[in-house]
Amino acid sequence: MKITGKQIIGYSNADGATDNFKSSIAMKDNSGQYMFSEATAANIDEAAKKADAAFRTYKLLPVADRVNFLEAIAAEINNIRETLVPVAMQETHLPQPRLNGEIDRTIGQINLFANLLKEGSWVNAIIDKAMPERQPLPKPQICQMQRPLGPVAVFGASNFPFAFSVAGGDTISALAAGCPVVYKAHFGHPVTSELVGNCIIEAAKKTGMPDGVFSLIQGKTIESGQALVKHPLIKALGFTGSLRGGRALFDLAAQRPEPIPVYAEMGSVNPVFLLPGKLNEDPESLAKSLVASNTLGVGQFCTNPGIILMVKSESADKFLTQYAESLSGANGGLMLTDAIYGAYCKSITELESFPSLKLLGKGIADANQATPQAFTVSGTDFLKDQSLFEEHFGPMALLVIADNVLQLLTIAGNIPGQLTTSVWANANDVSAHKELFDILEEKVGRVMINNVPTGVEVTHAMQHGGPYPATTDSRTTSVGSQAIYRFVRPVSYQNFPQELLPPELQNGNPLNIWRKVDGQLTKEVLA
Repeated sequence: MKITGKQIIGYSNADGATDNFKSSIAMKDNSGQYMFSEATAANIDEAAKKADAAFRTYKLLPVADRVNFLEAIAAEINNIRETLVPVAMQETHLPQPRLNGEIDRTIGQINLFANLLKEGSWVNAIIDKAMPERQPLPKPQICQMQRPLGPVAVFGASNFPFAFSVAGGDTISALAAGCPVVYKAHFGHPVTSELVGNCIIEAAKKTGMPDGVFSLIQGKTIESGQALVKHPLIKALGFTGSLRGGRALFDLAAQRPEPIPVYAEMGSVNPVFLLPGKLNEDPESLAKSLVASNTLGVGQFCTNPGIILMVKSESADKFLTQYAESLSGANGGLMLTDAIYGAYCKSITELESFPSLKLLGKGIADANQATPQAFTVSGTDFLKDQSLFEEHFGPMALLVIADNVLQLLTIAGNIPGQLTTSVWANANDVSAHKELFDILEEKVGRVMINNVPTGVEVTHAMQHGGPYPATTDSRTTSVGSQAIYRFVRPVSYQNFPQELLPPELQNGNPLNIWRKVDGQLTKEVLA
């Protein structure tokens, strides 16, 4: 395992600033921890310029070349899996089965985008044929399709060192769209990041991609990230992280002379609603499922159920009793970084100071590990303090006991934008509480019935996004094939000769894709 600690700028490595930061991994010769240099403004300028130059070539490559590139990335990552997993275990404290599964997911989503490109209809090719005989004026032929935006900056997540990281969904969807990527590695796993970054570079070389199609910069300070966002050659930004970080980048991008779109996923409390009929059927089993969901992975999922709501009843009392009992046997663990653990401890201390909150129970944890905890609060007190709607990253849940269904609906109406919501309901609940579903549809990107929110399927129909503050743009997703639309824009071609049109719009339909011709979907060859 050769780790340079340098910036990966296209096909070259570059030294950064003299200010360095350490990884959590010691070198094999035990001479100390791996050291990484902070990216300088010059490093970022070189990466952006290389990406812009690469874009001129990359966007024009045949689709098959992009497919080969993506598939080669997946193969390179799989080839060094036995190196990647132990390294990521040390840097993130995540267990081996979880990380192996995450590599599988990463490879799976790369292949999803490769297959999307092969099928081809994602470009939304539209052809309105010419009508030269039309009176009083002839109608020209007008075509439209999605085209790539340009170089994209991607900021990786702390909690998914593979699936939301260097070769994660943001990077791969941008590359699939035809956009080079300048990736800002998360300082929590810099060794893992360099290893995966080298996989992408190796794949690019093997498949003949232009120098600069991918770069990776390292840095622990905010200056390198800010310089990347402000660079005039960057045309879009993908981010996964905190509300504070995402909003800062969003504001910075909006202040540029040329503002750019920012697709930031910034967390969520993922409220869970337990309706009376379902809660009455088996409150104990439901409590066990939600404790397991909340504490999974030390609560470090963006879809962690942080708020659980119910109406006061005997069934609710049974649920709370079982929740406390199950939580008492739940194990905590080491969090991703010391900073994240410190923030979790601080948030617990703050919650303990609320007079309206009562501690329901705690789990088990050793020193320096996050302890699972749960608090209860009345619906009335919950509505009085908007800060109780905020996310506390880690294995913590707030259980809200409403006075009645009407108050439950009021709370639903006051919840800020979320990634997900889950409703536990039987058939009678569904019929009796349709208004709740109408409210929740306006609040979240994904509504579930009788499912825990933890876990996101990488599919064509997945929506991983939601109204602000969950994300900066609720019309997009960061998971699934629809993520590609963040990094493209529609372009119309009017009265173009065939040789100047992209293959997707040519009359002969050489790629044999579905197109909308005069309003009708077809694969027909046009005269």
